[in-house]
Amino acid sequence: MMKSKKRVSLFGFARLALGAPLACTSLALGSPVMAQGGGGNDPLNLPSNVQLFGKNTPNLRRATAIVNGDIITGTDVDQRLALVLAANGGKISAEEKDELRAQVLRNLIDETLQIQEAKQNDITIDDAEVNDTFNRVASENFHQNVTALDAYLARIGSSSASLKRQIRGELAWQRVLRKNVQPFVNVSQEEVKELIAKMQAQKGTDEYHIGEIYLSATPETKPTVATNMNRIMDQLRQGGSFVAYARQYSEASTKVVGGDLGWVRLSQLPTELAAAARDMQPGQLTGPVEMRGGFSILYLIDKRKVLTADPRDALLALKQISIEFPKGTTEADANKRATEFNAAIKASKGCGGVDVAAQKIGATVVANDQVKARDLPAALQQTILAMQPGDSTQPFGSVTEGVRILMLCGREDPKDANAPNFESVMGQMEDERVNKRAQIYMRDLRRDAIIEYN
Repeated sequence: MMKSKKRVSLFGFARLALGAPLACTSLALGSPVMAQGGGGNDPLNLPSNVQLFGKNTPNLRRATAIVNGDIITGTDVDQRLALVLAANGGKISAEEKDELRAQVLRNLIDETLQIQEAKQNDITIDDAEVNDTFNRVASENFHQNVTALDAYLARIGSSSASLKRQIRGELAWQRVLRKNVQPFVNVSQEEVKELIAKMQAQKGTDEYHIGEIYLSATPETKPTVATNMNRIMDQLRQGGSFVAYARQYSEASTKVVGGDLGWVRLSQLPTELAAAARDMQPGQLTGPVEMRGGFSILYLIDKRKVLTADPRDALLALKQISIEFPKGTTEADANKRATEFNAAIKASKGCGGVDVAAQKIGATVVANDQVKARDLPAALQQTILAMQPGDSTQPFGSVTEGVRILMLCGREDPKDANAPNFESVMGQMEDERVNKRAQIYMRDLRRDAIIEYN
């Protein structure tokens, strides 16, 4: 029997860096046959050279559509587009803006199909639920109250109605999957036990927390999709939010959770993705990776050993000793002062004497005995984990912000991880199967839709 799903979709939007537009691919079918069909891999047996009749001007199409009778207006597109443009500070070329508009329209079409499917299945999303989510978005993602968010959206050319429609679409699709997909996904106890046995056999091997952005591609659209994915990679390297891009562009059902695949082992990934992920380090991006049916961009969120305690979960007792520099201090003077500061702290002989030493040199001491190693900046984690009680780091900081030293006073190492929880493993397997069926579900909705463009 299926249990209720744990995933809650959070909404990032304008504060997240969106921007890499996707070009709209136009594929002309129905042209007269001028030669024999192409290679044996062509499922439609199209001719190898195609002659088009008439002028192909897809870019002249206005960005409005009627989807199974429901109208998407130019205003709908403009307001949704405004969120993306605002997140990029308006730094998008005219050509990219046109391409982005086409992508936004496609997203709105999918959103409309999802809302329609919910209605067809007697699923109602109450206004109160949408408003509650909108209020949470204002607080958690925009750090504003609802009134301030309404004013901000109006100022950038968008509206709260546009944001609420996207919220409604995501909630509706989640309910559709819960009703029409999840009850029919079965994972047997034997399958779960087999996977747990494999995990136990793989104890100590690497496990990866991965984010993915996936775009499908046919042989005809492959060059265009590859170009789009490279654009997304460029934007991500420049600081764009992976979660935001996944939510906006990914065609996988994990888009609603920012492309988060959760913790996986290489054996669970397609061969191409496993090969790409194997040598990645946390925080690293790779892609686009070509695979059967499309391309993926991977982001390694974290990495750990299967069923093995992570040293970064060690609980540390630290003392932070800091000094400030007077205004106008030169770099040379700051370096000299930092050297003297470092020598004085190392001469203090550990945490018991550091307070007295700090007082003598005018330094400030702050103690905290509940610091997890993983919560420290990445540059300091390995340094401190290699230290013994009483050891201290090198000084770090700047002339303007002052210099700090961290001293390790104690460390409580984590215990080895317990055997995998049966329910959590079953839930992960169910989620993976739901995601696959959701992609097929969405594909079928697009195939059967009647769409008129203005």
